[in-house]
This record gives sequence, structure tokens and C-alpha cells, in this order.
Amino acid sequence: MIPHQFFYLMVVLALLWLFCMLQVVWPGQGGVTLQRPGESEPIKPRRTRSQEPPPFVGLTQKPPCALCAHEASHPMPPPPMRPEPMRPEPMPPTNRRPRTVDTSRHFCPHTDCDYRGWLGLNNLRANGHPSGGPWRQFQCTACDGYFPEHHGTIFHGKQAAVELIVHVLACLAEGLGIRATARVFEVDPNTVLHWLVEAAEQLRAFSASFLCNVHVNQLQLDELYVVLRGVINGEISEDNAIKRLERSRHWVWTVIDPESKLLLVADIGPRTLAMAQRVVHQVAQRLAPHCTPSV
Repeated sequence: MIPHQFFYLMVVLALLWLFCMLQVVWPGQGGVTLQRPGESEPIKPRRTRSQEPPPFVGLTQKPPCALCAHEASHPMPPPPMRPEPMRPEPMPPTNRRPRTVDTSRHFCPHTDCDYRGWLGLNNLRANGHPSGGPWRQFQCTACDGYFPEHHGTIFHGKQAAVELIVHVLACLAEGLGIRATARVFEVDPNTVLHWLVEAAEQLRAFSASFLCNVHVNQLQLDELYVVLRGVINGEISEDNAIKRLERSRHWVWTVIDPESKLLLVADIGPRTLAMAQRVVHQVAQRLAPHCTPSV
């Protein structure tokens, strides 16, 4: 039988041990919680994910633009106010045989003629085919000047057939090389290059004349190397241009309206920031004032 004194002694020792453990474990005011080895960290509340889009981490400032700097330092003066030319009166009908050739889409190109640039004023009449050629000759009854009906086109002043020039340009548009096209149609490669340069200039003039004050809601910018401009300016020889066009293709920058499929800008150059800024400037020149499409 266990004596009562030993039992009381064990109870006192247990109470002392419990008191010491409470002093160690229980945090006091301003005390530091002691973490036992192997004890897990307290569970932190889960962070809620923000629904706001993350900020753009790309360009933090507007990149320098040479064209913008040039326009700021050399502002273009406003064009002089010139009176609009008065539309001349249509030519009165004559007692001659009624005309059967439609001349409404042609105008007199002579600079000293008052009817220069005006359509449908009954001042032109067909004058047959000189020397039996394929093109008609027109006469302006206002200035008595003569000009062929293909004046101002890439066919003017060429001895080659129209079908040949059209087929050569079509093959180039389909991706056939200059030398290969010249071999197929038995034409000199330099002649093919000249036709390609003239067609490109015609397209550029057509785009500058018709693509202005355009209203669009959205634009898509995409980018393919050109040496045609260097050929025009005399910076690249014809042989070097043909070799470079045969060897590789340069980057073509395009801007298109996805709704109407209108090709607003097509320029060729390297993939650089300056080239991208030049394309944006061309877009701004073709858009109507206060037109800001989404890109």
C-alpha cells in the first residue's frame, strides 16, 4: 500500500510542473510566442484575385520619332489660298455626226487648256487610230490639241503589246522572279524591272489620290524588302536590284480595315521602330480629321 505522504508529494510535483509549463507556453502581455520545433505555421487567409487587368509593362514613355521631331522643328506653312478654278461651260453640240466613242472618262492633258482636268464637258472627240495602232487619238476642240487615249498610263510610250505587259506584271504579282519572268516571255530583265517600277509608281499615285479622308472604325497593322525605291532614286543599280529581289524578300508593312478589307497603307522596309512610325504617319495622312480607329 502506497503511503499518503508519497501520494501528496507526487501531486505537488505535478502541480509545479503544470505551473511551469503554463508560464512557458501561455503568452504574456508583450511577450513573444515561442514556436516548438516541427510545429506548422499558422494558416494565412487566401488572397482574393483582382479582376482589374494587369498594367502594360512595355514602353513606359513615348519613343522618339524623327518625323514628329522634324514636323515640330520645321512646321509646314499653310498652303496659299488659291481661288478654285471655275468649271468651264460644256462645249455646245455641233451639226456633225453624233459621236459613238465615249470620251467621258478622259480629259485634255495640255497645261494651256482651260478644259484641262475636267471630265464630261463635250470637248473631246475621237480622231481615229494613228498609223493603224491599237490606241485611239483624241482631239480637244477647245485648244485643238491631240493626245492618245492611253496618256498617263504605264502603256504610254511603249512599243510592247498591252497583253505582254499585263501578263508580265501578273506573273510578278504571283511571286515569279524577275529573271524567270524575263525568260518565260523572252524579255530583257531590265525591261521587266522598269515595268515593275512604273507600275509601283502608278499604284502609289492612285493611292495618294483616292485614299484620303477615310473613315474607318478599326485597323489591323501587320508586317514582309524593297529595292524599287532605290532603283527610282538611282541608289541601286539594275543588276544589283534584280539580284536582291531574286535572293530574298524584304518586310512589307500593311494596314487594312478588317470590315471593308480596304488596304489603307502598304510600305516596304526593315523591321525597325522608325519604319513602324513612318507607317503610322502614312495612316494619319489618309484618315479623315477626328477619326481615331481602334488598332
